[in-house]
Amino acid sequence: MTDELAAHRDAARQWVVDNVRPAWVEEQYRTGVHQTMELHRLLARDGILGAGWPAAHGGTEVVPEFARALHSEISRFGLAADGWSTTLMVINTINEVGTESQKREYIGGALRGEILIALGYTEPESGSDVAAAKTTAVRNEAGWLINGQKLFTSTAQCCSHVFVLARTNPGVPKHRGLSLFLVRTDDPGFDLRPIHTLGGQQTCATYYSDVQVPDSALIGGVDEGWRVMKVALVHERGSDNLEFVETRVSSDLARWARGPRDSDGTTPLDDPLVAERIGRMAVEEEVARLLALQVRATSERGEPPAVEGAMAKLFRTEAAQRHHSDALDILGADGILAPGAPGAPDAGLFEAGFRSAVVETIRGGSSEILREIIAERRLGLPRTRPRQ
Repeated sequence: MTDELAAHRDAARQWVVDNVRPAWVEEQYRTGVHQTMELHRLLARDGILGAGWPAAHGGTEVVPEFARALHSEISRFGLAADGWSTTLMVINTINEVGTESQKREYIGGALRGEILIALGYTEPESGSDVAAAKTTAVRNEAGWLINGQKLFTSTAQCCSHVFVLARTNPGVPKHRGLSLFLVRTDDPGFDLRPIHTLGGQQTCATYYSDVQVPDSALIGGVDEGWRVMKVALVHERGSDNLEFVETRVSSDLARWARGPRDSDGTTPLDDPLVAERIGRMAVEEEVARLLALQVRATSERGEPPAVEGAMAKLFRTEAAQRHHSDALDILGADGILAPGAPGAPDAGLFEAGFRSAVVETIRGGSSEILREIIAERRLGLPRTRPRQ
């Protein structure tokens, strides 16, 4: 019921004023790369990345609440940090299933800003059915030889590693023969090509041609990849990533609606239908915030927020699509003006947000998959697909 970050917001806003450049927002939009490495290095320099982690693994003395407030302010500023978001998910997974040596190497390197990790799950022929992966990892004297291809490996162009799901045992049901590896992007045999998306983000196709990795790159046990990935997915939708998402369509739209006046002196907000639609947006944004707090509360009780995370992500992303669609309706023809176009409302961010909202209901778990999780694990409904 209280804003636990309030005491840190002023300091966080001052940090943003002192360190964050407005040009970075334009650069992210122009390039489609949703990770600004100069900003990332500043966060590592000031110990922000290591907030809340144990000193043995590279943690710092920065108060976690300040770090959360700062990530929230950076998101409000209009900057994404997708590479750090996926890295945080992976190092939390390593913290649960990795060896002590892996924790020192990968968690410590990430908190110092030296390691950034992209996700290598999806493949061209399998889509959301990641268990159908055909990328292979074959054991040899030096460790493992990886061959295959992944799609939608976002931020791989600025990451040091990819968290690759590969088949290590083709002779068992598909969910049981998978393993997860951390593959360096500077290893011989690794390559990538950019893919431009509807949402404006530049994701990547990544290729693995006889990429040699050591045994120490295997995260979790051999053929334990599906179990490890389920841990990772809980963290992907869990409380650690909440500060990277700010929903503010209602307030931005209300600010615009108070501005342009018709010849009779009225504003768009004077229209009761416009006011009602913006009010509904604000209510749903508050519901999304409360669902996110429920995820955090579940995590703080020491319980994995698998269902809570699915509920929060499903509601937030589906609501965002409705909100941006309503916003373009209210804005009329001006709503389709992209960033950089003269006269674009709110610098064109409504148009860009509309396109981005389509992608958000797919990545990190499609809405259909999340509904299955909620139906089966919370409502107790029967599975829609047979177990394999």
